[in-house]
Amino acid sequence: MSAFRSMRRVFQGVEAANYVVFKLKDVNFKRVIATTSYVSADKKLFTPGPLGVTLTVKEAMLRDLGSRDVTFIDTVKFIRSKLIEIAGVSADKYTSIPLQGSGTYAVEAVIQTTTPRTNGDVLVLENGAYGKRIGKICQSLGVEFLLESFPEDARVDVKRVEEILKSGRKFTNVAIIHHETSSGVVNPIKEVGQLVKQYLRDACYLVDGMSSFGAMTINIEECHIDYLVSSANKCIEGVPGFSFAIARLEHLLTCSGQSRSLSLDLFDQYDNLERTSQFRFTPPTHTMLAFRQALKEFEIEGGVQGRGGRYKANHQVLREGMRQLGFKELLDKSHEGQGYMITSFHYPKHPKFDFHEFYRRLSDKDQVIYPGKVLNLNCFRIGNIGQLYPTDMEYLIKCIKEVCADMDIALPLQC
Repeated sequence: MSAFRSMRRVFQGVEAANYVVFKLKDVNFKRVIATTSYVSADKKLFTPGPLGVTLTVKEAMLRDLGSRDVTFIDTVKFIRSKLIEIAGVSADKYTSIPLQGSGTYAVEAVIQTTTPRTNGDVLVLENGAYGKRIGKICQSLGVEFLLESFPEDARVDVKRVEEILKSGRKFTNVAIIHHETSSGVVNPIKEVGQLVKQYLRDACYLVDGMSSFGAMTINIEECHIDYLVSSANKCIEGVPGFSFAIARLEHLLTCSGQSRSLSLDLFDQYDNLERTSQFRFTPPTHTMLAFRQALKEFEIEGGVQGRGGRYKANHQVLREGMRQLGFKELLDKSHEGQGYMITSFHYPKHPKFDFHEFYRRLSDKDQVIYPGKVLNLNCFRIGNIGQLYPTDMEYLIKCIKEVCADMDIALPLQC
């Protein structure tokens, strides 16, 4: 990979300044280069979040602003507006609602706020850890729900979903994960959304787009999505501290007084933001300043297409390198061309392979993959998102090869 053009930009408050355009085959990447002389002591994070961010995003947090400061209020307005722009929807029909906490907080806020207090019934379609978590949320709330499970290495079965929706049970809510981060499976949110509106026109359709929003094209209206949820520390490449929901206004406005929680009342959060442009309770000021900077760098890189293109290239380099070493992917060829944020691999069937030892040795080389499995299947995950580029994936492959040699595991693996 070779740089063929460099440019310079100056943003308000933070100099983001240098970025270099790289070319790999037919894909261009814009990589932000810090303006200051800085050598990071941080390890490379090949995880699905938190993830590595640019120095300029970190630098954006080096300000103390009050929650009612005009500059911070303008930051909140900017973020809300940009999220609607990235979502590709009209501000007349949809709104964005930032909320303190991780992505799970926003998922629970949607469930809390949109599930009717009387006769509420949630259909949860799950094929991994994060779908199961929505079921736990419903259980904790004491909400009636059906957890419909599918194999962890397969998509949600649209035909089975149709059977359930035709059964006569009057679900008020349907929830699904778009990109199941525990495996890398991409679920058919468009087909499911069409069925929800066909059989249960008034039901609320929630899509958890935690690790897909910002890197995969999601046509919210075409998919009939009422609420799409994501987080600051995923594909936009901000830092942890808040999550957000893209909400269909017509539905949201029917939810006043419905939440079972004060702090997770999504309608009340929206209402207060609209009236005052302020959070109801102490906002994550530094995190939001970082996110504002991340949004600007996201735009420089080319938005969803540019960011997704880099992640795809990372995914391709990783897959090819691991294939040459003999590692077997969790997902079969039927998933080809689907997800590219996370790549899952089966544990090698080698007597000397121990994942914890494998993880520790990689970490000692400053390469941090996801520490442990979250599925029932014996597999591990490697993230392709965050401040990672194809050269980083190549170096990770090199380190994996060295670690296997140190563990006396002959390569390529004989699966």
